[in-house]
Amino acid sequence: MSPELAVAIVVAVVASATPILLAALGELVAEKSGVLNLGVEGMMLVGAVTGFAVSVTTGSPALGALAAVVAGAAVSLIFAFLTLTLTANQVATGLALTIFGTGVSALGGAGFVGITTPTLGSPFPASLANDPFWRILFGYSPIVYFSLFLTFAVSWFLRYTRGGLILRAVGESDSSAHSIGYRVIAVRYMAVLFGGACAGLAGSYYSLVLTPMWAERLTAGRGWIAIALVVFASWRPGRLLLGAYLFGAVITLELQAKAAGWSVFAPEFLTSLPYLATILVLALLSGRARSSASAPACLGKPFRASA
Repeated sequence: MSPELAVAIVVAVVASATPILLAALGELVAEKSGVLNLGVEGMMLVGAVTGFAVSVTTGSPALGALAAVVAGAAVSLIFAFLTLTLTANQVATGLALTIFGTGVSALGGAGFVGITTPTLGSPFPASLANDPFWRILFGYSPIVYFSLFLTFAVSWFLRYTRGGLILRAVGESDSSAHSIGYRVIAVRYMAVLFGGACAGLAGSYYSLVLTPMWAERLTAGRGWIAIALVVFASWRPGRLLLGAYLFGAVITLELQAKAAGWSVFAPEFLTSLPYLATILVLALLSGRARSSASAPACLGKPFRASA
């Protein structure tokens, strides 16, 4: 393998892993607060179509990414109102949110099919971003660097800050947290909004960086992978990073295998390989950590202050 090909593979792995990592980080924070949001796929699709539409309209992919963040948070606010204020079932509402997001994105993107938009390129000089070797460090979208920063920021926040302690306390025992004066619903609202913003940004990565065009179901079910990664990673940001990049590596392997024309395996098997490999490896990792890490005790349970 030539050095140029190795660099290209690494770049492809990072590109494939970034949106999954972002969506999973947002879901992890929401679940740490005790909220199970299965609408990640829908929020990603809304973010993808919003980011693309704003980018095409304004000519600024940066504004498109920002609009995607706002759109993802706005959609998550619907989920938060239904589940936290009206105490609707979180599982059913999350599934409905995915259906809603899928439909809204298809309707909103109908007028943008076949149109391309400028990509959200590297913030570094072209001499570095396009260099055959240096692009392994400098050839990524700002969203990639932000996702790595956010991984360490979330880990630090949950482990070392008072806000992180409150968030975890709300997720572990909402009644106890309420009894000592913490606003459980407010904390969960903020966690859900953060998750929606991350999902919206993750969706915009598909339409503004990976494939700067619009197509229905552009995220191809990656939101469900993000949800699964949170569980398999035992609610740890570091394991999320590992799982997302593992998934990106297997996706890249699948594409390389198809490009090389490997006929030993059926195309359907190669397509399913990223999902199978990720589930297998992360299931083994979560099994080892099961004794020291488990789901938040109040995950998916409605909170009523009078209880």
